[in-house]
Amino acid sequence: QVQLVESGGGLVQAGGSLTLSCTVSGRAFNSRAMGWFRQPPGKEREFVAAISGWSGFETRYAYSVEGRFSISKDNTKNTLFLQMKNLQPEDTAVYYCSGRKSPEAGSEISEYDYWGQGAQVTVSS
Repeated sequence: QVQLVESGGGLVQAGGSLTLSCTVSGRAFNSRAMGWFRQPPGKEREFVAAISGWSGFETRYAYSVEGRFSISKDNTKNTLFLQMKNLQPEDTAVYYCSGRKSPEAGSEISEYDYWGQGAQVTVSS
């Protein structure tokens, strides 16, 4: 059974930085594509970033975060990261770590098989 646990959320002022972590238990972390999604208050869940399985050579970002957010992973520690810089109030959301059985980085919610419980990120103006 695959379990995902996020950590690192919190409150930050606009222009600040945060790094989210997601620890994954279970088998085959290395081969799985992983992603981050977020759900702003009162809105639908949306794609943030994804990284391909194995070496993670492919990364994908939502337009709204490109250049500010960076996704990475440590295969030796079964951990996924999302480094967030220059945070803005519109980045306020619950952030979800996700994993899929395929190694291809995807941007659709339906492509992901496993989900964490979510981590709150609040950016004050």
